[in-house]
Amino acid sequence: MEKIIVRGRKRLCGQVKISGSKNASVAVLPSLILSTGKVTLQNLPDITDVRTMIRILEDLGVNIRRRGRNALEFNPARLRGFTPPYNLVKKMRASYYLMGSLLARFGRAEVPVPGGCDLGPRPIDQHLKGFAALGAKINIEHGLIKLAGKKLAGAHIYLDVVSVGATINLMLAAASAEGKTVLENAAKEPEIVDLANFLNAMGASIKGAGTDVIRIEGMPRFGDVDHTIIPDRIEAGTFMLAAAATGGDVVVEDVIPKHLEAVTAKLREMGVEVEVEPERIRVKGTQSLRASDLKTFPYPGFPTDLQPLGMVLLTAAEGTSVITENVFDGRFRHVDELKRMGAQIKVEGRTAVVEGGRLLSGAPVQATDLRAGAALVIAGLMAKGETVLSEPEHIYRGYENLEQKLNSLGASLKRVRDQNPRSFSSPS
Repeated sequence: MEKIIVRGRKRLCGQVKISGSKNASVAVLPSLILSTGKVTLQNLPDITDVRTMIRILEDLGVNIRRRGRNALEFNPARLRGFTPPYNLVKKMRASYYLMGSLLARFGRAEVPVPGGCDLGPRPIDQHLKGFAALGAKINIEHGLIKLAGKKLAGAHIYLDVVSVGATINLMLAAASAEGKTVLENAAKEPEIVDLANFLNAMGASIKGAGTDVIRIEGMPRFGDVDHTIIPDRIEAGTFMLAAAATGGDVVVEDVIPKHLEAVTAKLREMGVEVEVEPERIRVKGTQSLRASDLKTFPYPGFPTDLQPLGMVLLTAAEGTSVITENVFDGRFRHVDELKRMGAQIKVEGRTAVVEGGRLLSGAPVQATDLRAGAALVIAGLMAKGETVLSEPEHIYRGYENLEQKLNSLGASLKRVRDQNPRSFSSPS
């Protein structure tokens, strides 16, 4: 069992380069199944979720070659199956994008119910509703979602709720369906725009990505493409919030500032100085953070993925702050861990009340999911003393070289292997 030891009271200063987007990568990788040519992807982050998706593609028969650091070439011409392995699918929720891409390629897909972070109920009813509208027959049995539709036809689909996953899956399935598909109430995230750009470069016809209405004209064939994954806005936001939380001075490089406007606005509201340039953002912390209310929303609102880190920052702000989580029911599981460190937080349903202005103290804590893990690392940097984070493997799902990047900014993080693992509830 690995742990990360974080030494506190560390002020982050310097420059950090942001890796390719996790959420864009795990959408683009399954979509390359639609091509029968060569696909080259640049700026792929070296993270666990990407490695898992690559292993799934290899198992399905995709030939893969390395073309440089963070660059791979894929040849999916000789796919040999439409059922990805359960032992890999269970590790990540984004594996459900294989439903749309395999259905489009083969007219069939049998995908195990996916895994990933436990953030409360995240039903796939909107995915299935859309597949049915396109003409697919659906059957769920023995833990498999079975889809069959040799001749998918374009349809007008209205999503009852804004869903990134459903928007992506239906874009993939509709890309080769006969006729035109219109997706209404579609998600607007930058990762959806990146996927549309990738598919269009491969031969698709998709218009409106980034708005709430996406129009897709089905195309029969998809060819070669060379595509660069967009920067990871959540990683960028993580370092921006970390700089503010530690009173630091950090330049976050290789970013798209428009993707981070909600984070920039919230930091300025709290009294943090933020300088924005075309591909970089500088964050200069302050010793007198102002309390602020924070509400998560789908893009372009404040990202739910950054809510745990925003909560950590608010523990340092004088006064009372209220956080409202509007996206995931289970996104306050990190609160009990922050309380171990002395945070004063009260949760009622989707609302958390943070009484800030208290110095955190180092403690043994556990990463309950990917973003909670990153938040607890930042809390450890703010705290007095030493914080020991268990189950850090959650962090590796979405951050490339987080420890090295933070250490380059002046942090003190060390990964160790626990030779005598035990639960926090075990007696001393």
